[in-house]
Amino acid sequence: MGLFASKKRVLVLFGSPHGHGCTRKLLDSFLECFQENKDWEIEELNLYEMDVHPCTGCRQCAKEESCTFDDLDGFDKSLRRCDLLVVASPVYNFSYPAPLKALLDRTQRYFEARFSLGMKPPIKKHREAVLLLTMGSEDSYGVEVCTHQLERAFSVMNTDLTGCALWDGTDLGEDRKGMAQTQARAIALEILKKM
Repeated sequence: MGLFASKKRVLVLFGSPHGHGCTRKLLDSFLECFQENKDWEIEELNLYEMDVHPCTGCRQCAKEESCTFDDLDGFDKSLRRCDLLVVASPVYNFSYPAPLKALLDRTQRYFEARFSLGMKPPIKKHREAVLLLTMGSEDSYGVEVCTHQLERAFSVMNTDLTGCALWDGTDLGEDRKGMAQTQARAIALEILKKM
């Protein structure tokens, strides 16, 4: 990068209540490559610490580009600036934990910006996204549901889900940890190579 070039930004949405659990271990494996690269900076939002207000369907965002609640204004600014979005989460009942699901519901503001306010696209800057999932079971349906939810939200956020690493079977121990961490690192290296 040139002398005055700005760093690229990774925005992490951490959706686990366990700061040192399986999801953290998988995320750390992914982020190692970015931490070693001086051209990137990382911002992490812990959704359990943010106390995200659920969407109330008030339709404020259909009238103007804003939300009734200001708790996600910082997220919105960070999202619009980031080059890479990382969602790291456990799977709960074939979906996301409540704080992450609340944030996804609040992306309704981007749908309304696109379809009610006519903004094409609602977010100008394009970015890639990576999903890092952990789950106690080995049922792939949870991955399908989580992936589908992100792709729907991302469809109006100028964001493409380009990679997914999975550590499943965590209820059985750490047998699959190494394979999942290797997969996460490989995705990170591929992103660094092309960006």
